Amino acid sequence: MNTSASESKTNSTTQNDSAAEQSELQAQMIELQMSMAHLELTVERLDQVITSQDRHIQTLQRQLQLVYKQVESQSAEEGIAPFDVIADRPPHY
Repeated sequence: MNTSASESKTNSTTQNDSAAEQSELQAQMIELQMSMAHLELTVERLDQVITSQDRHIQTLQRQLQLVYKQVESQSAEEGIAPFDVIADRPPHY
């Protein structure tokens, strides 16, 4: 009878270990799923920010091109003189 008692104890211990391992694996799986969901949300937010910044950069580039065209189209007689670094030094130099 001692043999069957020790076998049932061994089976019980094995089942408990197996249940504990499954519980641990489930906890790890849930943690991984939560991390994955967080990362997906972060990627979506970053994508929105990048898209917004790209639109803003394109607008700024168009505005800068317009400014360049205005400056190039104006002649020196219309009030915009070329800038000379040496001749136009501030008085404190």
